[in-house]
Amino acid sequence: MSDTAAPTRSQALAAVGLGLNALAITGLFAPLMGALADEHRLSVPQMGLTATAELFSVAIAAGAAGAFLQPKRLRFIGAGACLALAGCDLGTMAASGWLTPAVRAGAGVAEGLLLWITIGLIARMQTPERWAGIFLTATTVLQLVLALAFATFAIPAFGANGGYALLAICALLGLAPTLAAPGRLLPLVEGQSGAGAPPPRGWIALAATVLFFSANGAVVIYLQRYALQAGLTPAVARTAVWVALAAQLLGGAAATALAGRIRWLPVFAVGTVLWLAAWTCFSMRVPAPLFIAANGLSGFVALLVGPFYVPLAIEADPSRRAAVQTGAAQLLGGALGPLMSIALVTDRDAHPVLILGASLLIGGLMIMIWLHVTFAVPNLRSAVGAK
Repeated sequence: MSDTAAPTRSQALAAVGLGLNALAITGLFAPLMGALADEHRLSVPQMGLTATAELFSVAIAAGAAGAFLQPKRLRFIGAGACLALAGCDLGTMAASGWLTPAVRAGAGVAEGLLLWITIGLIARMQTPERWAGIFLTATTVLQLVLALAFATFAIPAFGANGGYALLAICALLGLAPTLAAPGRLLPLVEGQSGAGAPPPRGWIALAATVLFFSANGAVVIYLQRYALQAGLTPAVARTAVWVALAAQLLGGAAATALAGRIRWLPVFAVGTVLWLAAWTCFSMRVPAPLFIAANGLSGFVALLVGPFYVPLAIEADPSRRAAVQTGAAQLLGGALGPLMSIALVTDRDAHPVLILGASLLIGGLMIMIWLHVTFAVPNLRSAVGAK
């Protein structure tokens, strides 16, 4: 198998297979943390710390790998990360209390390395947004399958250990894609090293990514509180969650279809408007069908814009070093959003977090517009000068 700057389709599919284990956990915290709490293995503060520790570990590991590791011996690194992740999943089955966040932080390091390999290959594709859409859609499908397995037999029959056992099996199955993955990757741009920190514009693009993910991460975790404040039942909130997951599949499919046919900025602009409309419904006393539809719209937008963070980063930083860091930035934002919301919400009122989310979202969009305008104007001047 040749190692090329533009990976083959089979190599890209292998990268997607590896990355599934990196992000599957992000949609499964609620049932796993809830089961550990029900078994008195975690307190409420320890639940939040466990999820945050794993997310931060993924982000730090993926970011550090992109900055300092050369994209070589990828099969070895991928296989080692899969084995380490399976070991941490099995180790979680024997952990409780403050040991659990430590074990899950170790799992996050392995997940971060897998994410680094996946994003590294996606960033080298001719249409990276299309492959990012395929990756996110496949991840959502896996999360749905695992969530259903957790709810129907794994957790009812075996408790939290049943869920982590399934995750360990998935990690071991991840060894198969390493066989089709490339052993190494050529530099993102000819003549440059495959590792290194992005330039300033790349960091700014990553900051916009963090703001967008922080906004959504802060808002979505309080869905049940919005429902209760609107006079609705917890059952409505649970229904809204499943509708949002189904809508995410539609959003991912739409993003994959649009990839290469539409610029990234209009996608983020439309996504911002749709998100703000959905979140406005959360702030009011609306009927249950409208509340459920609003969360479905929010889920649709999350996957619609998801693949376009990569072309945003590539335009800001043509060396593509920022593009390799987009996965880390997204996870960092997903962890920071809930942390920022802690000071704003109370048991009686979660609505202030909607203002936080809207502010972060609009701030991120303003940065994106600035990046695009400052990129386009010099290019336009150069084109006019050439004539």
